[in-house]
Amino acid sequence: MSLPRGADFRPPWPLRSGHVQTMLSSSGVRRMLLPRAAQTILQDAEPVVVDGGAGVRLTGAYTAQSSQPAARGLAVLFHGWEGSLDSTYVLQTGSRLLADGWDIFRLNFRDHGDSHSLNEALFHSCRIDEVVQALGDIALRWPARPMALAGFSLGGNFALRAALQTSRVGIPLSYVLAVCPIIDPGEGLFSLEETAPWFYQAYFMHKWRRSLQAKQAAFPQHPYFEMSELKQSLRGLTEALVLRHTDFGSLQAYLDGYSVAGDALQAMQIPATILTARDDPVIPVAAFEKLELPSNIELDIAEHGGHCGFIRGYGMTSFTDDYIAARFNAIADCG
Repeated sequence: MSLPRGADFRPPWPLRSGHVQTMLSSSGVRRMLLPRAAQTILQDAEPVVVDGGAGVRLTGAYTAQSSQPAARGLAVLFHGWEGSLDSTYVLQTGSRLLADGWDIFRLNFRDHGDSHSLNEALFHSCRIDEVVQALGDIALRWPARPMALAGFSLGGNFALRAALQTSRVGIPLSYVLAVCPIIDPGEGLFSLEETAPWFYQAYFMHKWRRSLQAKQAAFPQHPYFEMSELKQSLRGLTEALVLRHTDFGSLQAYLDGYSVAGDALQAMQIPATILTARDDPVIPVAAFEKLELPSNIELDIAEHGGHCGFIRGYGMTSFTDDYIAARFNAIADCG
């Protein structure tokens, strides 16, 4: 069976612009234009809380498929930074997989969605242990097999790091797919500040500050930050919170803590795919080209697509839906 490749994505002009693709990926316009089929995941979705270990609780939503006599498997979806289980791209991908007979679990990371009041400590990108623990809880409670995982942007980074651990701790994950994952956080942070257009940093900082304020409102007795710190740049605020709320001694040590650059993925024990776009303005393609990957990891670099966009046309649907579904289905059919 021939699987879709990044080279197959050929959007019409002006959707060949990486900036247009990126801005459309999470836009309200896209959400309004999506066909009703792209939101079927919301029907009969069961809100749940899963165990992140050590008293940590993470929220999620489970939707059982009804198109086939038995589920094709369990698909787990990870959103990006300051996204949620209800982000447009998560709903669209989940609905596509649901139609193909997959049960779907959409996970919120700590302090994402409406989960700020569940755990007192702040979210940060090195909290991988609680995500792995949550995957184990999900695998036990919803045992449809195979279990496949897809993540977007920071969620793609989390997905790859989680997949490095699942075999070691006995979680039956069969496959992982990361769309435009963060590879080298230090390089990505520098790119977002220095080379990407100003509005990307403004967009992420607006969402992050709003999230931090929601956290402070949920735990008014806990001084998470000084108001002056919220006015700092992305780098400045990240460093302040790392030094205040983590055990990392420096910003660089923290960034290195969730890097998957170089040969970090050599220990991957399951099949994996990394899809990115050469025109991604948020995650530099050079980080992907420097990866030292084992034979079971497929690296697919498309010419177009922006950051988690891959918008096919004016209907605002994404090429990634078919891309992910084809690979998940292949894993199920081979099983």
